[in-house]
Amino acid sequence: MAKTFKAVFQSAPNSLYVDLAGHAVCARSSPVAQNFTACLPECLPVAPWTVTVSLNRTSSGKALILRKVFSSMQVFHCDHCQQLIFFENTQCVNCHHPLAYLPDLGVVGSLDPAGEHLWRSPLPQTQGRHYRLCENYTQENVCNWALPAADPAPLCQACRLTRVIPDLSQPGNKEAWYKLEVAKRRLLYSLLQLGCPVTNKTDDPEHGLAYEFLTAPETPGAAPVLTGHAHGVITVNVAEADDAERERRRRQLHEPYRTLLGHFRHEVGHYYWDRLVQDRLRLAPFRAVFGDERADYRQALQAYYHQGPPADWQQRCVSAYASAHPWEDWAETWAHYLHMTDTLETAAACGLSLRPRRADEPALQAASVPSGGSGSFDQLIDNWFPLTYVLNNLNRGLGLPDGYPFVLSTPAIDKLRFVHETIRSALS
Repeated sequence: MAKTFKAVFQSAPNSLYVDLAGHAVCARSSPVAQNFTACLPECLPVAPWTVTVSLNRTSSGKALILRKVFSSMQVFHCDHCQQLIFFENTQCVNCHHPLAYLPDLGVVGSLDPAGEHLWRSPLPQTQGRHYRLCENYTQENVCNWALPAADPAPLCQACRLTRVIPDLSQPGNKEAWYKLEVAKRRLLYSLLQLGCPVTNKTDDPEHGLAYEFLTAPETPGAAPVLTGHAHGVITVNVAEADDAERERRRRQLHEPYRTLLGHFRHEVGHYYWDRLVQDRLRLAPFRAVFGDERADYRQALQAYYHQGPPADWQQRCVSAYASAHPWEDWAETWAHYLHMTDTLETAAACGLSLRPRRADEPALQAASVPSGGSGSFDQLIDNWFPLTYVLNNLNRGLGLPDGYPFVLSTPAIDKLRFVHETIRSALS
């Protein structure tokens, strides 16, 4: 299929060699062109793509890498009536059409029936495409994602990551499972938006990702269930889905912030350390910024829980727990980076800007976030500080604790920059 892309080149050759997700495509453009047309393989998604500014030389000339850019998080509209809808919705409240997240488009869209167990989108770019709803959507009501009709798997991309679910015969576990899956899908959306590699353990046993949602055993003396990561398997204690229990643990551990989504972001940070840093060129720079991860991990955690964080942790880390060990520093910083990008993306999608009456107050021309790990980290951090200012002030106006109870030191910002650059490095 032919599709026209917009791009601005600092210097454009007469012909370009375009590589889309491994598919070679020829495209022609005039010097300093702003538009070019490429014939795409039918197997490629029809969602929007963006063009990297830099052109990499290849044996064929120059390679133009096009990356997929999903629509903004949390702000979607029904394709039938344009009613505002949200990431977790399953039905339009206005026209009552069913809704689903469509992975090839990167959007939550409304659907029309297209035969037994089949659905289609009214969007013109999906003509001829059919979808099936995830089995956890139709049977368990804990998912709202679709998958291509030709996909033989019963579960969507997100649900395939979960290999152990809670015992649904126990009271409250169905509700907990729903909350866990909501947090996981939101995380997965962010990872795909950033361009991070996401595969499951079934398709990639060595490098894939899997989730196990476990409940604490009632047997006296049994080992507790600890939320954590090991070799691509993330264990989440189901109790963390209980708001009251999670708040109790937050107070017990003297944490300013503890959310279910935060757990998912933190633990997947450990997974991506294995994928993007360990035994790679980024390892030596990592040690220069975060410290040497070869320090005994178990001893470091024991020291942290027995003695608490060092007095100067705020001068070096995004959180107290980050001071326990370089691995935890990375995971906390990774989670913080996802907090920032997701919140900034939402603010940008809502059209948020700050125009204070005084020139010495925080201002924000238009909230934005670099997409797909591209763009300037300086732009991201410059937008972040005014946004947290208004976020905390709004919370205080509602009588709530600060929504962003953190202070970022210069070393902590340098660590966030390292995460940003690591993602960019992985993309390139």
